[in-house]
Amino acid sequence: MFEKLVEVICNYVEVEPADVKEESRFMEDLGFTSFDFMSMLGELEEELDVEINEQEAADIRTVKEAADYLEKLSQEQ
Repeated sequence: MFEKLVEVICNYVEVEPADVKEESRFMEDLGFTSFDFMSMLGELEEELDVEINEQEAADIRTVKEAADYLEKLSQEQ
């Protein structure tokens, strides 16, 4: 899930895949705006066929948290 997430992240912000770490924070480290983040979540919902809860997504700060959350949603499907 982490690799897939890195691939999608690189479509939204100008970072190299090697620069995206599990502890990278979306806003502070990767330069995401709130709009970028929500747009990325929408794309991930479609690609992974999951439904992301906006309240839960609002608590996601790092790439690892996002990967763990998406992994959990995928397993529930």
